[in-house]
Amino acid sequence: MALSVGIVGLPNVGKSTVFNALTAGKAEAANYPFCTIDPNVGIVPVPDARLKRIEAHIKTQKVIPAIVEIVDIAGLVKGASQGEGLGNKFLANIRETNAILMMVRCFDDPNVIHVAGSVDPMRDIDIIELELALSDVETAEKRLKKAQGLAKTGGKEAKAEAAMVERVYAHLSDGKAARTLQMSDDERKMIATWGLMTAKPVLYCCNVGEGDLPKGNTWSDAVRARAAKEGAGVVVLCGKVEAELAELSENDRGELLASYGLTEPALASLARECYRLLGLQSYFTAGEKEIRAWTIRKGAMGPEAAGVIHTDFEKGFIRAQVYSLADLDAHGSEAGIKAAGKLRMEGKEYVVQDGDIMHFLFNV
Repeated sequence: MALSVGIVGLPNVGKSTVFNALTAGKAEAANYPFCTIDPNVGIVPVPDARLKRIEAHIKTQKVIPAIVEIVDIAGLVKGASQGEGLGNKFLANIRETNAILMMVRCFDDPNVIHVAGSVDPMRDIDIIELELALSDVETAEKRLKKAQGLAKTGGKEAKAEAAMVERVYAHLSDGKAARTLQMSDDERKMIATWGLMTAKPVLYCCNVGEGDLPKGNTWSDAVRARAAKEGAGVVVLCGKVEAELAELSENDRGELLASYGLTEPALASLARECYRLLGLQSYFTAGEKEIRAWTIRKGAMGPEAAGVIHTDFEKGFIRAQVYSLADLDAHGSEAGIKAAGKLRMEGKEYVVQDGDIMHFLFNV
C-alpha cells in the first residue's frame, strides 16, 4: 500500500532538488521554469528506528521499511486553472495524488530566478491555492448540475449527494479550500471520489538557505503560523544541504549534520510527516528471511492488515498472533514472549495498533 504525495510549487522553489535528494537521485534541476515536464515518481523509505530494535532480537537476511510514493510535478504558474503554462497537465497530475506537499521558497539567491521577481512565500501559497480552488469550482459546478438532475428522480442517496455538492460548491466559491469545510467522515469519503484538489491534505515544506538551519527564518515562521491555523504540518529544510547529504553514506553524514545543528536529514522527518499526513501507520512481520514494515490505514482491522501482504490472507483470515516491541525488548525473543504468556491471539474485529508485530493464520 504505497499512497502518493505530489510535490507542488511555483517554478524554481527547489522541488526537483528536494525530490532528487528524497529519492537519492543525482540529477540536478535546471535553473529555469518547467524543468520537470513529466512528473517523476520516486519511492521514498519511511525511516523507522523500531526496525533496528526488532533486528537486535531477531536475526534476519534483510530489513524492508515502509514507503511513500513522491511525485515531482511541473511548476505551476498564475493562470494554471485557465491552462497557462502546463496548467491542465499540472492539475491532472495533482488529481492523481493522495496528498500535496507544498514546496515554498524561503531563501533569497540572486542566481536563482524567482518567477514573480521576489521572495514572498505567502503570495506564492495564495497563487497555488487560488489556482487549485478555481479548478475545483469548475469541477464542483459540473458535478452540481449532474447531481441536481439525479436528485429530481433519484432516492435519498442522490438527494444527499446533491445537498453535499451544493455545500462544497458554495464553500469553494468563497475562495476556501474544500478540506476546511466541516464534514463528517462519511461526507469526506463521499467527496474523496470527486477529484477535488483542495480536499487533499497539505504539508508545507519551507526551503530555506544554509545559514537559516535548523530553525528557519521569518519567511518560514510566517508559513508555520499559517499552517497552524489550518492544522497543517510544516517541515523546514535546505534543499542544497539535503542534496549534499543524499550523496554521502549514512556513516559519513554525522559531521555534516552536526555542522548545521541537525540530528538527521530533514528528508527523514519529511517522509514521516507524509506518512502521517496520509493517515497511515505500520505493523511489522519479523522472521529469518525478512523484517518488514507494512503500511495500513489507521483503524484497519486484522483481515484488512493481512490483505496488504496478500489478498488470500484477507479472504482466509482466521486469527493473528500479535505481540508488541516492548514485549520483544523485555523477553528477547518470540519464544520468550510466548513463555511469558504475552503472545496474544486476535480475531477479525481486532484494530491493529501502530507498531504491532504480527503473524497471520489463514485458510485458503
